[in-house]
Amino acid sequence: MIALLTDPQAWITLITLSAIEIVLGIDNLVFISIAVSKLPHATREKARRFGIAVACITRIALLLTLAWLAGLTDDLFSLFGQGISVRDLVLILGGVFLLVKGTMEVRDLVVGEAEEEDIDTKPMNSFWMVIAQIAVIDIVFSLDSVIAAVGMANQKIIMVLAILLAVGVMLLASGPLGRFIDRNPTIKMLALAFIVLVGAYLVLEGFGMHVPKGYIYGAMGFSAAVECLNLWAKRNARRRGLPE
Repeated sequence: MIALLTDPQAWITLITLSAIEIVLGIDNLVFISIAVSKLPHATREKARRFGIAVACITRIALLLTLAWLAGLTDDLFSLFGQGISVRDLVLILGGVFLLVKGTMEVRDLVVGEAEEEDIDTKPMNSFWMVIAQIAVIDIVFSLDSVIAAVGMANQKIIMVLAILLAVGVMLLASGPLGRFIDRNPTIKMLALAFIVLVGAYLVLEGFGMHVPKGYIYGAMGFSAAVECLNLWAKRNARRRGLPE
């Protein structure tokens, strides 16, 4: 342990892995914000924190089963000439779930279903169901990043520390991000579009059609920047008493 603390390469690896986990956790934060928005206001913050804590445990559990993790990329069967592994199945099923979830949420926003009615009438809105969704989707989101971490670092302690640092950042950012999305319906629609986009990406990735993730994050970042400019313009117009 002391040798690791004095090894510059270990610190570089830790910082690199932490940055990767944080960047790859952005889509997870968006999903968490959407998932907990269906809960009563009093339990949303608790659900965010509890869900992220469960996600942290699942990521560390994946790291501690390295031999099993390495076998996830072995083909189980072939479909139309394309080998399908456990990892591919996880990505495909997770992507389909995100596509369905995102599409249903977009439909609710377009139709204009009231949030209070949504909370009271849908059984999917129970606290533990939301926590389960967060935990499962975090496994889908983090699978590739954990496999990448295994390839980058030979020390489990470095990988665990990187996950803990990334989860700490997620805990700090989840509340403000969730409240910001809740206060701005257009941002919520954009977040749902991100979820649908990520779902499509995961399905394509599962079927072996690789799309550089930089394209996904680039599109998301550009869209978010444009929407922030729109919000800024609306706020300035409101201050001047002009129609928005």
